[in-house]
Amino acid sequence: MRPHISINVKSIEKSVDFYRGIFGVEPQKRSSTYAKFDLKEPALNFAMHEAVDGRTLSQVNHLGIEVESAEEVTEWQKKLEAKNIATLAEEDTECCFARQDKFWFQDPDGNSWEVFFVHEQLPVVGAEPPRIVPKISACSTASKCC
Repeated sequence: MRPHISINVKSIEKSVDFYRGIFGVEPQKRSSTYAKFDLKEPALNFAMHEAVDGRTLSQVNHLGIEVESAEEVTEWQKKLEAKNIATLAEEDTECCFARQDKFWFQDPDGNSWEVFFVHEQLPVVGAEPPRIVPKISACSTASKCC
Protein backbone atom coordinates (compact mmCIF):
# COMPACT_ATOMS: atom_id res chain seq x y z
CA MET A 1 0.00 0.00 0.00
CA ARG A 2 1.14 3.54 -0.72
CA PRO A 3 -0.63 6.88 -0.72
CA HIS A 4 -1.56 8.77 -3.87
CA ILE A 5 -1.47 12.58 -4.05
CA SER A 6 -2.46 14.59 -7.10
CA ILE A 7 -2.03 18.37 -7.16
CA ASN A 8 -2.79 21.13 -9.65
CA VAL A 9 0.22 23.27 -10.63
CA LYS A 10 0.83 26.48 -12.63
CA SER A 11 3.55 25.05 -14.86
CA ILE A 12 4.03 21.35 -15.50
CA GLU A 13 7.56 22.08 -16.80
CA LYS A 14 8.70 23.90 -13.65
CA SER A 15 7.03 21.39 -11.37
CA VAL A 16 8.48 18.34 -13.13
CA ASP A 17 11.96 19.89 -13.01
CA PHE A 18 11.52 20.67 -9.31
CA TYR A 19 10.17 17.25 -8.27
CA ARG A 20 12.70 15.41 -10.46
CA GLY A 21 15.35 17.09 -8.31
CA ILE A 22 13.53 16.32 -5.07
CA PHE A 23 12.89 12.64 -5.77
CA GLY A 24 15.89 11.93 -8.03
CA VAL A 25 13.85 10.10 -10.69
CA GLU A 26 12.05 10.86 -13.93
CA PRO A 27 8.26 10.86 -14.05
CA GLN A 28 6.82 7.48 -14.97
CA LYS A 29 4.14 9.14 -17.13
CA ARG A 30 4.22 12.53 -18.81
CA SER A 31 2.13 14.67 -21.17
CA SER A 32 2.04 18.38 -21.88
CA THR A 33 -0.25 18.99 -18.87
CA TYR A 34 0.26 15.90 -16.67
CA ALA A 35 3.06 14.04 -14.90
CA LYS A 36 3.17 11.13 -12.48
CA PHE A 37 6.03 9.94 -10.30
CA ASP A 38 5.74 6.31 -9.10
CA LEU A 39 8.05 6.40 -6.12
CA LYS A 40 9.49 3.52 -4.13
CA GLU A 41 11.22 5.72 -1.53
CA PRO A 42 9.17 7.33 -0.18
CA ALA A 43 6.38 4.98 -1.24
CA LEU A 44 4.14 7.47 -3.03
CA ASN A 45 2.11 7.74 -6.22
CA PHE A 46 2.51 11.48 -6.87
CA ALA A 47 0.78 13.15 -9.81
CA MET A 48 0.27 16.70 -11.00
CA HIS A 49 -2.00 18.38 -13.51
CA GLU A 50 -1.33 21.77 -15.03
CA ALA A 51 -4.06 24.19 -13.96
CA VAL A 52 -5.71 24.65 -17.38
CA ASP A 53 -9.33 24.53 -18.52
CA GLY A 54 -10.69 26.08 -15.34
CA ARG A 55 -8.64 24.05 -12.86
CA THR A 56 -7.53 25.97 -9.80
CA LEU A 57 -4.23 25.51 -7.98
CA SER A 58 -4.30 22.99 -5.16
CA GLN A 59 -4.73 24.37 -1.66
CA VAL A 60 -3.39 22.13 1.07
CA ASN A 61 -1.97 23.00 4.46
CA HIS A 62 1.25 21.07 3.78
CA LEU A 63 2.62 17.77 2.55
CA GLY A 64 5.26 15.67 4.25
CA ILE A 65 7.66 12.79 4.17
CA GLU A 66 8.28 10.95 7.44
CA VAL A 67 11.71 9.31 7.55
CA GLU A 68 13.20 6.66 9.83
CA SER A 69 15.88 8.71 11.62
CA ALA A 70 17.12 12.21 12.45
CA GLU A 71 20.14 11.42 10.26
CA GLU A 72 17.83 10.87 7.29
CA VAL A 73 16.33 14.33 7.88
CA THR A 74 19.84 15.78 7.64
CA GLU A 75 20.63 13.75 4.50
CA TRP A 76 17.46 14.95 2.77
CA GLN A 77 18.15 18.55 3.76
CA LYS A 78 21.73 18.45 2.46
CA LYS A 79 20.55 16.89 -0.81
CA LEU A 80 17.96 19.63 -1.38
CA GLU A 81 20.29 22.47 -0.37
CA ALA A 82 22.88 21.11 -2.83
CA LYS A 83 20.20 21.67 -5.51
CA ASN A 84 19.76 25.28 -4.28
CA ILE A 85 16.37 24.57 -2.71
CA ALA A 86 15.82 26.79 0.33
CA THR A 87 15.04 24.95 3.56
CA LEU A 88 14.00 25.91 7.08
CA ALA A 89 15.13 23.55 9.87
CA GLU A 90 13.35 22.87 13.14
CA GLU A 91 15.23 20.61 15.51
CA ASP A 92 13.84 19.02 18.67
CA THR A 93 10.56 20.89 18.19
CA GLU A 94 7.20 20.04 19.72
CA CYS A 95 4.72 20.04 16.87
CA CYS A 96 1.48 18.20 16.18
CA PHE A 97 1.67 16.48 19.57
CA ALA A 98 5.10 14.97 18.89
CA ARG A 99 8.76 15.88 19.46
CA GLN A 100 10.40 16.05 16.04
CA ASP A 101 13.37 17.03 13.93
CA LYS A 102 12.29 18.42 10.57
CA PHE A 103 12.86 20.88 7.82
CA TRP A 104 10.53 22.65 5.41
CA PHE A 105 10.78 23.51 1.72
CA GLN A 106 8.37 24.82 -0.91
CA ASP A 107 7.64 23.81 -4.49
CA PRO A 108 7.33 26.31 -7.37
CA ASP A 109 3.63 26.88 -6.55
CA GLY A 110 4.27 27.60 -2.85
CA ASN A 111 3.13 24.20 -1.54
CA SER A 112 4.94 23.57 1.73
CA TRP A 113 6.59 20.21 2.38
CA GLU A 114 8.18 18.92 5.55
CA VAL A 115 10.68 16.08 5.91
CA PHE A 116 10.48 14.90 9.50
CA PHE A 117 11.45 12.30 12.10
CA VAL A 118 9.36 11.74 15.23
CA HIS A 119 11.48 11.21 18.34
CA GLU A 120 8.45 10.62 20.55
CA GLN A 121 4.70 11.05 20.61
CA LEU A 122 3.35 13.57 23.10
CA PRO A 123 -0.03 13.60 24.86
CA VAL A 124 -2.91 15.16 22.96
CA VAL A 125 -3.86 17.97 25.33
CA GLY A 126 -5.14 21.50 24.95
CA ALA A 127 -5.86 23.23 21.71
CA GLU A 128 -5.00 21.99 18.26
CA PRO A 129 -1.47 22.84 17.06
CA PRO A 130 -1.11 26.06 15.06
CA ARG A 131 -2.03 25.71 11.40
CA ILE A 132 0.61 28.12 10.14
CA VAL A 133 3.20 26.60 7.84
CA PRO A 134 6.55 28.41 7.87
CA LYS A 135 7.28 30.39 4.74
CA ILE A 136 10.81 29.80 3.52
CA SER A 137 11.19 33.41 2.43
CA ALA A 138 10.60 34.50 6.03
CA CYS A 139 13.08 32.19 7.74
CA SER A 140 12.77 32.38 11.50
CA THR A 141 13.84 30.09 14.29
CA ALA A 142 10.57 30.97 16.03
CA SER A 143 8.37 29.58 13.25
CA LYS A 144 5.10 27.80 14.01
CA CYS A 145 4.55 24.24 12.91
CA CYS A 146 1.73 22.39 11.19
